[in-house]
Amino acid sequence: MRKLVFATNNSHKLEEVSAVLGDQLDILSLKEIGCTEDIPETATTLEGNALLKAQHVYNQYGYDCFADDTGLEVEALEGRPGVYSARYAGEDQNAERNMEKLLHELEGSTNRRARFRTVVALIEGGNVRYFEGQIAGQIIGNRKGSAGFGYDPVFVPDGYSQTFAELGSELKNKISHRALAIQALIKYLKQQ
Repeated sequence: MRKLVFATNNSHKLEEVSAVLGDQLDILSLKEIGCTEDIPETATTLEGNALLKAQHVYNQYGYDCFADDTGLEVEALEGRPGVYSARYAGEDQNAERNMEKLLHELEGSTNRRARFRTVVALIEGGNVRYFEGQIAGQIIGNRKGSAGFGYDPVFVPDGYSQTFAELGSELKNKISHRALAIQALIKYLKQQ
């Protein structure tokens, strides 16, 4: 089976992507290849951050790999938090404080439209390809549900009446922005 490194230290993302991939790829974590450093995300775009992480692993460890970056883009906030979603309320990446800040900034706004967007950068033999997935929805005023992570308790995807945190991981892993980006990656890899 083909092996690829997934360049993330986020255990939630690793679980989510492994569930989407099933037995179609052998995914190695950063820990499994001995990469313990926190790879800086200093780019100003999702594409840039995904590439920074993938390039670090490829250049330092020699593995073909992929990395993702995800952002929540809220219409009323002109696309914020976007590339800064994980650190929206500070460098400690606290999901509760991020949601609190988001809900505070949306107080009084009638436009609650938002989308999650994931960009995956794949490096194979030095060649770079990008894959994207996105899902539109709206931000609700109160947290609901306990599954998922990040902004899942306040995001209701279009066509559903529950938040990502209420829908549960099985359904989320079929319809989410990350799932769509990973499915595009899988489709590409199967054609190789």
